[in-house]
Amino acid sequence: MKTKFLILVVLLVGFIIFLGVKFLILDKQNAYGRLKIISSPAAGVFIDSVAIGKTPYEDKYKVGEFLVKLIPVGEASSTATWQGKVKVYRNALTYVSRELGSSDVTSAGEIFTIVKLDTPPKNKDNGEVYVETEPKGAIIYLDNDEKGVGHLTMENVLKGEHELSVYLPGFFRRTQKINVEAGYRVNASFKLALDQSQKTIEQTVEEKKQQEASQEAAIKSEDGQSTITIGETPTGWLRVRDEPSLEGKEIGKVNTGEKYNLLDEQSGWYKIKIADQEGWVSGEYATKE
Repeated sequence: MKTKFLILVVLLVGFIIFLGVKFLILDKQNAYGRLKIISSPAAGVFIDSVAIGKTPYEDKYKVGEFLVKLIPVGEASSTATWQGKVKVYRNALTYVSRELGSSDVTSAGEIFTIVKLDTPPKNKDNGEVYVETEPKGAIIYLDNDEKGVGHLTMENVLKGEHELSVYLPGFFRRTQKINVEAGYRVNASFKLALDQSQKTIEQTVEEKKQQEASQEAAIKSEDGQSTITIGETPTGWLRVRDEPSLEGKEIGKVNTGEKYNLLDEQSGWYKIKIADQEGWVSGEYATKE
């Protein structure tokens, strides 16, 4: 009797395990999320190299990672394309927004996803916000409050609607409204577009170096410590130009053997003063002393 009972228990447990595994597998296979894609200008949408429509586009997809590619259509066909890997999570919306410029550096956009936190927050009304930025090191603001630089995780964010903004000098600011849910994390990936009307940090630093070099050269000239001597040339004289390049306009001439105070030095060119104006001569035919 006991043997039959044990066999029955084993069969029952086995059946329960079988049902559990079956439902878990089916549940995973039937797990879907939504993918929404918008772009400016309009673009053809390719997912895993398959054309599936044009922006704006939205549909449900099985949970997983997909390669999304956007190719501008119509009159905007000369605009840069974009592609990137995008993850779809169960019962969640993955939002992709792209502004396609003439090249990658002038293009911008965001990708947003929402995932459940592995560990519930201490405050049940809080969630998290994680922000990645391209380029790295962009300043991140939440509700106009500076939080740090990307990549950054903001914990204990009160549930509800917030304004998320990313900025880096020399690039256009990006701002989006987000909704934080309790116990969930908003993943945000920002790509910033280069503002070609402004100077980058590197350009500013380079200009500062040139200014300092010019000031130093001027001081040396005043003290008589730095001069140049015009060397031999095929013509016996050397052109003085208004810019330190061969494209500069000719504003005068200097003769072989003449000496001048050095006012500035830039890219193989020397700045001197002739008559009542300043100009540049090629360092190829001048000797610095």
